[in-house]
Amino acid sequence: MESIEARDQLLLAERAAAAPYVQYPPTPWWYAPVIGAWTAAFIGCFTWWRDNGALFAASLAILLSAEVLFLVWMRRRHGALPMPGHGKPPVEIAAVWRGYFAGLVVIVALVAPAWWFVGVPAAAAVAFVLVTAGLVIYERKYAVAAGRVRDRLA
Repeated sequence: MESIEARDQLLLAERAAAAPYVQYPPTPWWYAPVIGAWTAAFIGCFTWWRDNGALFAASLAILLSAEVLFLVWMRRRHGALPMPGHGKPPVEIAAVWRGYFAGLVVIVALVAPAWWFVGVPAAAAVAFVLVTAGLVIYERKYAVAAGRVRDRLA
C-alpha cells in the first residue's frame, strides 16, 4: 500500500515540476516573424556602426528596450516562462532545447558569411528567413514534446 502512495507522490511531484514547461497558452501566429524581424533589425543597425555612432546607439537602445518589454509581456502571459538553458525541463523538452541551441549555431554559421561576403543587408535578410523558419520549427517540435510529457504524466 505504501509503495502505491509513494509512486503517486513521485508522479505528483514530477507533474508539478513539468507544469511550467507544458501548461502555457499557444504562441501567437506573429511570434516567429516578429522575432525574425527583430533579429534582422538588430543586424541591420550595424549599417551605422562606423558612420553614425549616435544612430547606432539609439537603434540598439530601442531594440533592447523592445526586447525587455516583449520578455515582460511573455512572462506575464505565460506565468512561469521556461527559457532554454534555465531550469531542469523534462527529458522530452530538454531534447528540443538542445536542438534549439544547435539551430542557433547553424544560423550564426550561415549569417556570418553572408555578412562578411555580401554585407549587412544580406545578413539581415538571411537572419530574418532563418530565425523565422527556425522558430516555427522549434515551436512545432516543442508542442509535440510537451504533448508527450503530458501523455507520459497523465
